[in-house]
Amino acid sequence: MTPRTWVTGLGVAAPTGLGIEAYWSATLAGRSAIGRVTHFDPSPYPCRLAGQISGFEAAEHLPGRLLPQTDRMTRIALVGADWAFADAGVVPSELPDYDVGVITASHSGGFEFGQNELRALWSKGGQYVSAYQSFAWFYAVNSGQISIRGGLRGPSSVVVSDQAGGLDAVAQARRQIRKGTGMVISGAVDASICPWGWVAQLTSGRLSTSDDPERAYLPFDDRARGHVPGEGGALMVLENAGHALERGAPRVYGEIAGHASTLDPRPGADRAPTLQNAIELALKDAESAPEDISVVFADAAAVPELDRAEAEAITKVFGPRGVPVTAPKTTTGRLYSGAAPLDLAAAFLSIRDGVIPPTAGSTLSNTYEIDLVTGTARPAELRSALVLARGQGGFNSAMVVRAVDHTRL
Repeated sequence: MTPRTWVTGLGVAAPTGLGIEAYWSATLAGRSAIGRVTHFDPSPYPCRLAGQISGFEAAEHLPGRLLPQTDRMTRIALVGADWAFADAGVVPSELPDYDVGVITASHSGGFEFGQNELRALWSKGGQYVSAYQSFAWFYAVNSGQISIRGGLRGPSSVVVSDQAGGLDAVAQARRQIRKGTGMVISGAVDASICPWGWVAQLTSGRLSTSDDPERAYLPFDDRARGHVPGEGGALMVLENAGHALERGAPRVYGEIAGHASTLDPRPGADRAPTLQNAIELALKDAESAPEDISVVFADAAAVPELDRAEAEAITKVFGPRGVPVTAPKTTTGRLYSGAAPLDLAAAFLSIRDGVIPPTAGSTLSNTYEIDLVTGTARPAELRSALVLARGQGGFNSAMVVRAVDHTRL
């Protein structure tokens, strides 16, 4: 029988809260962290709002030697990994070297670190560029630094597919567990709210130009006008079910039950987007039918044509208003590769507590036939969830998670 992959630890770092319960209580309350950018002066730019993490002091969590060699995203990821291992009741240094792998996703690498070193290069000269620039900007740096810090020598890699990457990394971790690795820490954290990163994000043409935090990011709403960027994400400990049982894991959030990814046709091609295919293939991989899914966590681009494509895909699979749909990321902003792992964490917490968080701020347009959860959190008996993510360039990813069924072991 194919080994089951359980999630036994979560490490959450979101604009709405550091740590599981701080994030979750804010999410259920629909409390937003979107506000004017403070990491730099956004006045010259057309977009000025973001979801920023406040109160994170890396020096309180990490040794001083790591600070000059890491970008902000890596510092948050290292602390998130520490929290996930602690939540799982695992001390990495006590595990055999090759028993644990690290597989993360990245949207853009260490943008702020790279910006500072490029400024030093052009304003002072090459001798002022940090040697750490050689890796601190790199997409794979979070996997590398987590691996080094924990002495983890199992399968390690990075996935780069924009916002879809967060799900694709967890899926790759699941593949490694199926091949025999006992434990993998996976997920993603992104943090590129700096002028260089901001300009790069503006090129997408998908950022909201609103200056009203309550109306800037409104997916599936007639007022939708793009998304608000954010920083953060989630790391999670994935484990072979037998491995978790053998060591007496203190908690199990649920199972990674199914996944699929697709790539849309090139722009201008006379073919439909493929998100629906990804959903159907993920359900098949999970051996689930549409009626088995209790809730959908939407990608929620807040770009009208992308919202329409997502709503149509959901409606075609589940029927009109056939399943509750939510997008709690309206309170954090879109965290790029960190967004989907954070949605996975929210899905597991929804299953744990029997409640669906609201899509704060949005009012459902009557052009969409989906059951969007708005206003307040909705109590519900939940056994499984579908998480969707799409990336710039046509990446689609869908993942099914569910409560642990001991009869499937």
